[in-house]
Amino acid sequence: MENWVSVFSTTEEFVAERIKEVLTDSGIPAVVLNQRDSSYKTFGDINVMVNKEDREKAEQVIKAYNDRE
Repeated sequence: MENWVSVFSTTEEFVAERIKEVLTDSGIPAVVLNQRDSSYKTFGDINVMVNKEDREKAEQVIKAYNDRE
């Protein structure tokens, strides 16, 4: 995952999955990386990751999505 960067971080899995879906629908491959502790759900984040080359476009898509909501 060395060529992947986080473009969105949350503690809510459904929010991360929605952002991933929005990016994928825009032609940007994305994955969800869940770094939450499996025993204590209050520790850690869930990150949406994209290829470094797609970072700027992904950030624009996320901003447009958040502006609509």
